[in-house]
Amino acid sequence: MPNRVARQVPSMLKPTHRALGVGGLTNKQPQSETRRMKAATYRRYGPPSVVTVRDWPDPVPAPGEVLVRIEAAGLTSGDARIRAARAPGGLGLFLRLAFGVTRPRRPILGREYAGRIAACGANVTRFSVGDAVFGITDGMTLGAHADYVAVKADGLLYSRPDSLPPIEAATFFFGGLTAADFLLDQCSLQPGERLLIVGGTGAVGSAAIQIARHSGAHVTALTHADNLQLARDLGAHEALDYRIACELSGYNVILDVPGVMPQALNALAPGGRLGLVTATFGQMIRAALRPNQTNQRRLCASVIQETPQAIARLIELHRVGGYRPLVGESFPLAEIHHAHARADSGHKRGNLAVLMETLPPQDAPYAP
Repeated sequence: MPNRVARQVPSMLKPTHRALGVGGLTNKQPQSETRRMKAATYRRYGPPSVVTVRDWPDPVPAPGEVLVRIEAAGLTSGDARIRAARAPGGLGLFLRLAFGVTRPRRPILGREYAGRIAACGANVTRFSVGDAVFGITDGMTLGAHADYVAVKADGLLYSRPDSLPPIEAATFFFGGLTAADFLLDQCSLQPGERLLIVGGTGAVGSAAIQIARHSGAHVTALTHADNLQLARDLGAHEALDYRIACELSGYNVILDVPGVMPQALNALAPGGRLGLVTATFGQMIRAALRPNQTNQRRLCASVIQETPQAIARLIELHRVGGYRPLVGESFPLAEIHHAHARADSGHKRGNLAVLMETLPPQDAPYAP
């Protein structure tokens, strides 16, 4: 699986969400009595138009689970990749094996979300009805692009701080966890080091600028000309237009989010580290088997870790002012296919949010 899709199926996590209508629905009522929610579903792989909003049976929390009434959900590049069965070189088969060979195994996408506890299953003591929460569903079952989702109360579900409105809480995890894992864990970014971020104003890049600046690194962002000021506002010391040729060399760390920088290893100082967020299967194998390249330059392309410890670190970074998710644009659930199209464009600012009926759409700037 590519890094940006493989993070959706971390093998070390226990399932935190039961698939709706695919063997996991525990509601035993007759169909005519089953409560119905709105959910964005897809029955085949393809373009954004394959996603449609329809009535769907409400999930019922099992013992140890809670039912979350979703106020907002993130729509990530991972969601778009799964929808289209599109993966970096050599990883398409892995994606289909994980999510369905000929058609999607589970019809509702979406991992990160924010909302309130609507009901608690038996033996739940961690949360109460009405609590404001945010979290991540299990990567194999997804399901957050709907009015409700049932998740394990002891899974990756957290009380939402007052400093995060629902639309930001819903986009908190994807970019932030990815950026922190690559910068702090895989690339071991140190204070005073020079960092180049390729793709500096997307979901991962906007988080990376903030986290790196907070960590004391000197940050250069490579982005579209329309986003240069945004990169500086996020904390970049320098912002460069990726369409203009310039000398790039001597960096201690390069974080290549889209995986498009040619000869990136050559732009590293001796002992430098290259983090490939979107890596091919060959690059991932190369990073695992022979990470050290010429002049001890290191290639980093591992799947990120979504552990409670990693999430606690990200929440603490937010608490001390080192990270806040950037929401570039939001869409009502009824227009989720437009959000998928924006994700496919490759030219979005920050994160994309999907809003349920409880929240109005947000007018946010967008630069193509």
